[in-house]
Amino acid sequence: MLDTAIVGGGLCGLALAAQLSERGRDFELFEARQRWGGRILSIDCKLSGLAIDLGASWFWPDRQPLITALVSELGLDSFAQYDEGTILRLSEADAKPEKVEVEGGVHGGARRIVGGAQKAIKALLARLPADRLHNDCQLVGLRDGDDHVVLTIQQAGATRVVEARRVVIALPPRLAEERVIFHPALDDTMRETMRDAPTWMAAQAKAVTTFAQPAWRDQGQSGNAFVTHEQAVFDEIFDASDARGDEGALGGFLALGPELRDSFSVGLPILMHSQFEQVFGVALEGREQFYQDWAKDAETCSALDRERGREEHRATANPLLRRPLWGGRLYLGGAETGARQAGYMEGALEAAQRIARDIIRDTASEDEAAAPGESANEASLRRFSAWVEKQSGPVFEDYRRRLNASLATQSREQMTQRAMLGAAETLFGEALAKIATLPFDLAGVSVEKGRCALTPLVQKPFGDFLKQFFDDVAAFNSTSCALSNFPDEHRIARDYQQAIMRDIAAAWTEFSLAANAALLAKGGAAQSQRAEAARQTGGAAA
Repeated sequence: MLDTAIVGGGLCGLALAAQLSERGRDFELFEARQRWGGRILSIDCKLSGLAIDLGASWFWPDRQPLITALVSELGLDSFAQYDEGTILRLSEADAKPEKVEVEGGVHGGARRIVGGAQKAIKALLARLPADRLHNDCQLVGLRDGDDHVVLTIQQAGATRVVEARRVVIALPPRLAEERVIFHPALDDTMRETMRDAPTWMAAQAKAVTTFAQPAWRDQGQSGNAFVTHEQAVFDEIFDASDARGDEGALGGFLALGPELRDSFSVGLPILMHSQFEQVFGVALEGREQFYQDWAKDAETCSALDRERGREEHRATANPLLRRPLWGGRLYLGGAETGARQAGYMEGALEAAQRIARDIIRDTASEDEAAAPGESANEASLRRFSAWVEKQSGPVFEDYRRRLNASLATQSREQMTQRAMLGAAETLFGEALAKIATLPFDLAGVSVEKGRCALTPLVQKPFGDFLKQFFDDVAAFNSTSCALSNFPDEHRIARDYQQAIMRDIAAAWTEFSLAANAALLAKGGAAQSQRAEAARQTGGAAA
């Protein structure tokens, strides 16, 4: 039986497949399109040689470490998005644009991949075995088989059934909720959470026109402009030229909604070019025009995305989207599930990393024997770290249960604070019980001023865990309809956050002291056992 079926060949699905392949794990990847990359789409301009990004393009090294590291790991070059010069704003249809100041520049240190973002997709594909990759595969149904999942796929007009121990849906959550039949059906809370996750840029359209040279730069202009009047064709324009800068290109995001774009489809190329010339005040002789309406891409834009149009970007997804379903046999992935930078390439990679870690951890038992050369303490610490990682879901569910209980019983003061503290205290109590079961060997372990040298190592797994717990709570609260009538709980203010963290810090201190005492007690018990063994040996010899 197949171990892992990945549905969706965008950046998340491909990155996850690459991580599983690198670890020798069994997988197959199914993509509905004939191409790979999802919302990453680069097209080569035959006249200029420019690589035109009609989908995801920018990444920010200062706050997006995963995509930055991937670009480097794949041996790809990148260049800074051109932002030098005047920024313009056109606020009236018949007026001239005015200069505006944007602190830090429009794109804030963004970079682009030389040769287009599709280069990253091609490099990932080169790392994967071809017989594991399947195009033209539309997922239509999933059935939980208790110890496996059954996938129903439409491939080239025929129905194909695949069984796998686990399935990863690396698709926009809205699209999956709309297109896939789940059996048993997902509960109402999960379905509503999926529907409440906007697919970033799904209802948008992007256009790029190439030119013989970037004439706007000769005028001291950056190529950046904002158009805010009611007749705007583009609402944001940027310099889409490549690193060389000798051939020019302007790109823009259309201000028109999906229906208007359909209505003006015949004249749209002329309208777009006209607005470029109006904004920059020079005659621009375009070479080729490229256009991608993502609202027409059935594998990107759901009916709900199209209906709601442009929605506010959410940097952190609802944590319920990151919880494994069906007993750990079903995962939701894709950029919109990211714990940070959701919707961006960074969010897609964060989701892939999270799911790969869970799969690799789940297929390697935390109770396996010590590896060759691994000491009893190293094995115990590894098993303890694996146990802590597995508590992410249960702790968050405990928080939700406590929060709902407060709402139900009208105990609505400091609901978040009390629920988080209760969940954290339960976690720490269970962690102490786990430590008690592990065969730590205190022989030769130093103790200074009453502190066991193993204590910091036991504390270590909780560092990122507690931060992620708080981030998940903040993201969940901000999207919770039930909390929308409680502003202090819905959007956690800084002072409230600090009060919560002080409470958890106090509980953490108590846990740390108790863990240290438990480790010292293990050492004392082992010493007593050795002394008793020596006494009995000596008595037998006498």
